[in-house]
Amino acid sequence: MKKHALILALALAAVAPCAQAETHWARSWNASPVAAAPDRRPPTLKDVTVRQVVRVSAGGDQLRLRLSNEYGPAAARIGRVRIVQLADDGKPVPGTARDLTFDGSAGAVLAPEAPLLSDPVDLALPALSRLSISLYLPDEVADPTIHLLGLSSGWIAPGDQTAAAELTDPVLVTQRVLISGIDVQRAEPGRVIVTLGDSITDGANGTRDADRRWPDLLAARLQAVGLTSVAVANAGISGNRILKPKPGLGVAALARFDRDVLAVPGATDVIVLEGVNDFGMAWRDHDPQPPTPADLIAGYRQIIARAHAGGLKVRLATILPYKDANYWSEQGEATRQALNAWIRTSGEADGVIDFDAVMRDPAEPLKLAAAYDSGDHLHPNDAGFRAMADAIDLTPYR
Repeated sequence: MKKHALILALALAAVAPCAQAETHWARSWNASPVAAAPDRRPPTLKDVTVRQVVRVSAGGDQLRLRLSNEYGPAAARIGRVRIVQLADDGKPVPGTARDLTFDGSAGAVLAPEAPLLSDPVDLALPALSRLSISLYLPDEVADPTIHLLGLSSGWIAPGDQTAAAELTDPVLVTQRVLISGIDVQRAEPGRVIVTLGDSITDGANGTRDADRRWPDLLAARLQAVGLTSVAVANAGISGNRILKPKPGLGVAALARFDRDVLAVPGATDVIVLEGVNDFGMAWRDHDPQPPTPADLIAGYRQIIARAHAGGLKVRLATILPYKDANYWSEQGEATRQALNAWIRTSGEADGVIDFDAVMRDPAEPLKLAAAYDSGDHLHPNDAGFRAMADAIDLTPYR
């Protein structure tokens, strides 16, 4: 009897499926989608190839692309998608070109108001490497979902040139068009830091094609100190606010938090730097109901509660000085001071990053330090972004 039981057990083991090794997806590059305002649309997208370059943060053994038609009222057809890793000189790395598929097919249809993930593709992608993504759009995409401040050169060229090493007759475009994320797969779990913010996080006034936004530089710091399993997903949107949306500037942070933070694959942490547009724009635009410090603190508390419910750690960043910016006001400054005091002392978040202390002019603390000012007294320059990245304590991510 025991012999028969043993034979049966061995037979069942032989036909049982092999256990799959556990793998983990992590968002390694991100561009939060927005609707294209009428005066900020890319050139006509019909029978064209759109080529865009991204730099990932953490590396992986496989990757998948997230496309977005989330602000498109009609379906958008994708004819072909080809990726290739780029060397430091911008040339393709031999042997790294891949055609992406969608449910096994070369083409795909982006459903109205929805994202779409590609099938995983094998490509051992090193950390901080650049990836060229070429999309062929055979039919017109009249209302493309974009990320306005790409801060990276892209090109639109006629016809299907996805496999071309050099595009013929390209037109420069600096927006992100239809792409919103690169996820990498790896054998071991790690961390994903989502940076939720406005134009300062989005990199406004930084050098194009240089990857010098403070989240980019944070990603490089993490790799340099050996925290290779930590990825950074930049969820900054220029002009974004915590409480109210504004056409062309994305839905407010509270409205996009689930999509841009909680739904990010592998997300474990979030750094929040938002608020200056809430009170800056309100006073400039004569909003009859400008947000009070209590209003914005309630917004921060919602972010903290929702992040904690999702198992994420939250670090709040103090709001940078902005005196002499085109929407500075005494009332707005009073709000900034009240918010920064609450961020520093409330203890409600899991940590604080005091960007205000790092970036202010010691002689005139209501202003950005001249060495960090891009010229508009609101946005840091490359050196300022470096100072911000260097100010972040990496201990919580070890």
